[in-house]
Amino acid sequence: MRSIPFYILLLAVFCLGYSLSAQNVSDVWVADLGNGKYKNPILHADYSDPDICKVGDDFYMTSSSFNAVPGLPILHSKDLVNWKLIGYALDELTPEDHFSKPQHGNGVWAPSIRYHNGEFYIYYGDPDFGIYMVKTKDPAGSWEDPVLVQKGKGLIDPCPLWDKDGKAYLVHAFAGSRAGIKSVLVVRRMSPDGTHLLDEGSIVFDGHGDHPTIEGPKFYKRNGYYYIFAPAGGVPTGWQTILRSKNVFGPYEDKIVLEQGETEINGPHQGGWVELESGESWFVHFQDKEAYGRIVHLQPMKWKNDWPVIGIDKDGDGKGWPVMIHKKPDVKGDHKIVTPEDSDEFNSISLANQWQWHANPKASWAFTNAAAGKLRLYTVQSPDKSDNLWNVPNLLLQKFPAEEFTVTTKLSFSFNDEITNEKIGLVIMGEDYAHLNLTSKSDGVYLSYGERQNARTGGEEITKNITKLNTDEIYLRVTVIDGGKCQFSYSKNGKKFIDIDEVFTARPGRWIGAKVGLFAIRNQRINDSGYADFEWFRFEPVDKEQEY
Repeated sequence: MRSIPFYILLLAVFCLGYSLSAQNVSDVWVADLGNGKYKNPILHADYSDPDICKVGDDFYMTSSSFNAVPGLPILHSKDLVNWKLIGYALDELTPEDHFSKPQHGNGVWAPSIRYHNGEFYIYYGDPDFGIYMVKTKDPAGSWEDPVLVQKGKGLIDPCPLWDKDGKAYLVHAFAGSRAGIKSVLVVRRMSPDGTHLLDEGSIVFDGHGDHPTIEGPKFYKRNGYYYIFAPAGGVPTGWQTILRSKNVFGPYEDKIVLEQGETEINGPHQGGWVELESGESWFVHFQDKEAYGRIVHLQPMKWKNDWPVIGIDKDGDGKGWPVMIHKKPDVKGDHKIVTPEDSDEFNSISLANQWQWHANPKASWAFTNAAAGKLRLYTVQSPDKSDNLWNVPNLLLQKFPAEEFTVTTKLSFSFNDEITNEKIGLVIMGEDYAHLNLTSKSDGVYLSYGERQNARTGGEEITKNITKLNTDEIYLRVTVIDGGKCQFSYSKNGKKFIDIDEVFTARPGRWIGAKVGLFAIRNQRINDSGYADFEWFRFEPVDKEQEY
């Protein structure tokens, strides 16, 4: 039998390693240190307002998704450190027509996830429509259509509690922008099936004095006490408050149990608690990191005199500080390192889970070709002929997955010769945005750079033609470093990349972090648009020798 040359074996091992890396483990952020410890954040990505539940040996997490579609991400873990994005609870947002256009900062606000009587429930507030519930028996599968539990404006951050006597309750907060009140929490009686509320509720806590902007409540019961975990003090600067009472309607005592202290973790709050068979308790929460969004941390938690202490309590006052490195949770077995997907080879029959649209999508926007390993984006006419990407629904985006990373994509393009100004490109999206794009003009195709400050308020876009292209294949790249500085570059052969002159600084979107992704637009109506075929979209570590 002929032996296989060593270099072929080496190449096979490399390719297998790359494939496993692309499918299971990120090249740019891994929280599991591989030595029995982990580092925070466990997810350096914008999973805002996280909540978790435990069922058997499995943990499930969801988070706010605002106007992004699909909505309500579902993540799964075996050890609270290694998480995989397994799907979404919402295929589209309701009402469908309302969310056919980008509704920045609206849509799905802080959810809660619970397991009750063999089913998973998620409650979330839409500040313009009310409190919704979705449920399923299989969190990795399809979820039932949303049920409007309570109609109303400004009803946000709902969380249910099913008591041992069969009665059910729901706590929620208010969005001052819609309800005209805020910083108060209300508990309401709920039907045992979780489909509707039974009364107007009772105010159980007013945070205006010591806990301004209290919101995001999570409801629990332990040792005869009802607990409401609620963040206060504002997203970037606040703390974690705990309320407790022997009566579900109060009165509630209050205590701060997690604060920034002398750490660099600002505003550590809003999340969920789980208890393990080992007796350990753990708390998942977010930290606002501006352009990177609300990234997710994991804190050890202990109980002292029936009060939780989250993080490390250095002076014994019951107020913990966040940890950066800690021993992993004591769970059954050893579990492999996994992370949410980021890179994509486009070899699936459907879009991978990391991708979300800016609004409810249409079937004609994108098609995968699994056999060829490509994603095709057709150019879509921009609303009202606008050139502001803030208003464009067909942006295909994903979260920043790390503090520093490089994204490269390879594409070929086929523009429609009957029109001009079709535009296809790589974008960093937020209230400020920038993109490197290919634009069709009457005399050919140009590589161009576009940048717009204050996109939400209609700021003017600055565009610059870089070079005329004599090829239908190109590589586009953006490198992001600490502070959200973004350097775009391009290559015609995939080896030598040329930086453009401008360096852009990413900025958050509306209540979300900046995102990176793809777009294909035009400003003319036609019955047969041009398109681009993307062969892959890869995240890699930053080349530290490059200057910015």
